[in-house]
Amino acid sequence: MATIQQDDQSDENGTEDPKAAREAREAERAAARRATRDERRAARLAKRISAFARRHGGAEGHLAYLGQAGTRIVLVGEDGAWGDLVAPTHAVARGAATRAGLTLHDSFDGEFAAKVRTGAYEWGRMAGIQLGGGTG
Repeated sequence: MATIQQDDQSDENGTEDPKAAREAREAERAAARRATRDERRAARLAKRISAFARRHGGAEGHLAYLGQAGTRIVLVGEDGAWGDLVAPTHAVARGAATRAGLTLHDSFDGEFAAKVRTGAYEWGRMAGIQLGGGTG
């Protein structure tokens, strides 16, 4: 008599294992909740990017990976103002930038970096670090 190999999720009658089916449904629901949450996060970030762009005559950006902390969205306005936002994942950051119509640069150098205008606060912070003003 030949032995019939059965699926891990089936019992001897060929019916699906209820526990495995329940776990699969729970995994699908969890994935759908994560996708919905990520869409909401991207939408909120896109609103903030758009608001920055309106205040500064337009904006361009760069995505910088931060490791487990997420991805930094660096924004540079047409007037030289700059700011940043942090997204929990690179996919959320890219989605937010796409929704906001943000032009993304592959690197933060050249003409893009030259647009940044630093103020007295930034220069003071940089000087403090150089002169031992940091506590680290």
